[in-house]
Amino acid sequence: DIIPQPLLDQYLSMTDPARAQTVDTEIAKHCAYSLPGVALTLGRQNWHCLKDTYETLASDVQWKVRRTLAFSIHELAVILGDQLTAADLVPIFNGFLKDLDEVRIGVLKHLYDFLKLLHADKRREYLYQLQEFVVTDNSRNWRFRYELAEQLILILELYNPNDVYDYLRHIALTLCSDKVSEVRWISFKLVVAILQKFYTNNANALGLNFINELVVRFRHCSKWVGRQAFAFICQVGMFSLCFCVYILIWSQFG
Repeated sequence: DIIPQPLLDQYLSMTDPARAQTVDTEIAKHCAYSLPGVALTLGRQNWHCLKDTYETLASDVQWKVRRTLAFSIHELAVILGDQLTAADLVPIFNGFLKDLDEVRIGVLKHLYDFLKLLHADKRREYLYQLQEFVVTDNSRNWRFRYELAEQLILILELYNPNDVYDYLRHIALTLCSDKVSEVRWISFKLVVAILQKFYTNNANALGLNFINELVVRFRHCSKWVGRQAFAFICQVGMFSLCFCVYILIWSQFG
């Protein structure tokens, strides 16, 4: 009753390999690009009409097709709701996490948007996997690591201070030592955001431990670039970091 059945059948047939040979070699990519719009038109109650097509596209041999889906999976999650997302999208999302960098970047750019739609227990399962984004197929792909740092700044609000300290802190420290200055600079902002997370949640002990680690790792670094990193972190932190340093001095000499 929403759209004519022949029109829907015509759309679903776009995944047929024979159509790629006779109509358009990129017809599957066009199908993937339009899928969120079709899903929104049909509504979540009619997702069953598209589920098989979506799974077919998600396993397409062309990475451009999978990349298109990866860039829009967060939008589809909003359309389908938490239950259908957990049942049907999370497995595909997990597959994209292990795909080529060209596909993974689509997931990474909207990582926060997707994770915030999951239940807390399901979201926590991805904590360990986040560090896998630090490793890329091409180490020269620094924009990938830059995007990771940007997303982590947003993702901090989704996890408690202990999880941030146990998992995200390590990633932040690694990115702060990146060979590319742009990556390091956005990572300094991430470090300050982590410190703010600790102190706004009264996790003072975690904050002090993190500051001690920053002092040892950067302030007393034998290389000038490490000491410069510490100065930049202080510059980014401004008053919030000064407060943290004050707490550190007070705790040691109080």
